[in-house]
Amino acid sequence: MAFTRATDGTRIHYEVAGNRRGEPLLLIQGLGADLRGWAFQRFALGRRYRLYLVDNRGVGGSDKPEGPYDLEVMAADARAVLDAEGVADAHVMGASMGGVLAQLLAVRSPERVRSLVLACTACTHERWRRELLAGWATLATERGMGAVSAKALRWLIGPRHRRRFGLPLSVLAAFVLNAPPAAFASQVAAILDQSDDVAGALSTITVPTLVVVGTQDVLTPMADAEELVERIPGAELVVISGASHGLMLDRAGEFNAAVLDFLSAVQPPRAAAG
Repeated sequence: MAFTRATDGTRIHYEVAGNRRGEPLLLIQGLGADLRGWAFQRFALGRRYRLYLVDNRGVGGSDKPEGPYDLEVMAADARAVLDAEGVADAHVMGASMGGVLAQLLAVRSPERVRSLVLACTACTHERWRRELLAGWATLATERGMGAVSAKALRWLIGPRHRRRFGLPLSVLAAFVLNAPPAAFASQVAAILDQSDDVAGALSTITVPTLVVVGTQDVLTPMADAEELVERIPGAELVVISGASHGLMLDRAGEFNAAVLDFLSAVQPPRAAAG
């Protein structure tokens, strides 16, 4: 268990795991999720890479200050983890909201990013998604995170897996969405307040980039992934059949294989500083 301080004094929790001699890989989770959302990646990716797993402000072991939150600040929180560990640059993987934070890192601090993996994420707002997330934030503050988990299940986990597993996946949704209601609402507000202008800057990204999406992702569907690929020069797209928004959980094997194949092809490898 390790901590660092953000520029505003917020304490950010993170964990370091995996191959001590491996190249550094920074992992950033999504809305309401803490670093346990990477449970199925720790061993598979950690055999080759040195993992730096971040709890965003508002979740897990990180501080949960009163809002408002800001995605630009949250991206800087993740960068502070690299600073604390003396890592000059790293491969960066982000899921959902974490994918937006990874994009911001690549645009604002390109010298810190070796490559990008953007999973189940987007770069522009959609009106329907804004309304959906705003409704979740309201539900969280009025009825608690249990109500949000029940509501969000069908958006996070595909229909095939809901039919097959039922109650265990309901428990999983509650496990993944575990932020306190106020912090969850603050993260939602940060997403909704983020300008789409950053999407225009994606053309400046020069590092190898992989975009991963599932065919059953209804929250950030194929069109969002295709837009990212169109905007980021040379970006690759991997589509995982049957995978939902939570593809790193419900299709962990295929997801991990795609990430490992991509990272193995990134050349030339460089050693982490520190």
